[in-house]
Amino acid sequence: MNVPDPRLQKLEELVNPERVLPATVEIVDIAGLVKGASKGEGLGNQFLANIRETDAILHVLRCFDNDNIVHVDGSVDPIRDKEVIDMELQLKDLETVDKKLEKVKQAAKTGNKEAQKEEAVLLKIKEALEAGVSVRAVALEEDEREEFVKPAQFITDKPVLYVCNVDESSAAKGNAYVDQVREAVKNENAEILVLAVSTEADIAELESYEERQMFLEDMGLDEPGSSKLIRAAYKLLNLQTYFTAGVKEVRAWTIHIGETAPKAAGVIHSDFEKGFIRAEVISYEDYVTYGSEAKVKEAGKMRVEGKEYVVKDGDIMHFRFNV
Repeated sequence: MNVPDPRLQKLEELVNPERVLPATVEIVDIAGLVKGASKGEGLGNQFLANIRETDAILHVLRCFDNDNIVHVDGSVDPIRDKEVIDMELQLKDLETVDKKLEKVKQAAKTGNKEAQKEEAVLLKIKEALEAGVSVRAVALEEDEREEFVKPAQFITDKPVLYVCNVDESSAAKGNAYVDQVREAVKNENAEILVLAVSTEADIAELESYEERQMFLEDMGLDEPGSSKLIRAAYKLLNLQTYFTAGVKEVRAWTIHIGETAPKAAGVIHSDFEKGFIRAEVISYEDYVTYGSEAKVKEAGKMRVEGKEYVVKDGDIMHFRFNV
């Protein structure tokens, strides 16, 4: 799915390129999970293998009443639904932590300091999982997470966005179910998004942009929920955008927040990163203020940055490299 970004439209107006390429994010609809999946029930292991391959989890929770749409468990309870999934994922992570502990304990007994450190972290995670707490909510030092948690690829360590699926009247403000979800996940370091999914589907079917905007305004919304969802997913993955802008194309490129200019160059082509010399950088605000690259240069607002430069969201960049 394309990441909605009004800056791209603005650059298109100013540059008038042959083509425009937005950033994208891939959202995979994984088959539903049932109680007992960790023991192979339903699509069990296949579901868990699929979810392990993702970078983040968007967990859709039913937060509306409608007698015509029967809930698989016979009643609407988003917290129960969340806990069913959590438990299955936590049970899978418990298997992972037990296997790792078996290996680490041997080394820890021999006095290996690193192994002892890892054992302590894994025992803390095991204790949390047994108490129904996901790995992402366990209080650990940053270096412990980097060294011992990330390589283990725990499913419940993945960042999560809870999507509360509400009825049309609750789209702008939420409802009591949404409040329950907010309370339940407050210690989880998770994002929450409120969407009226069936209404979104109706909006998507409208022919013109004007009709869609009128529908949204009637609901008290300023943009489609799908745009919010994609941007929220982008943020959840700690991503940001930089641009390249020329007459051939204006393009949005995706990098992680905090990455340097050579890394950004490597997204275009690995040779750009290997042979990186420098980056010519214009801030998005300066580009819009002066209206063209030539005028930005005249005003002395184009910067030349080296290998240490940390890219900022919205930077417009040219790379000089030598291979």
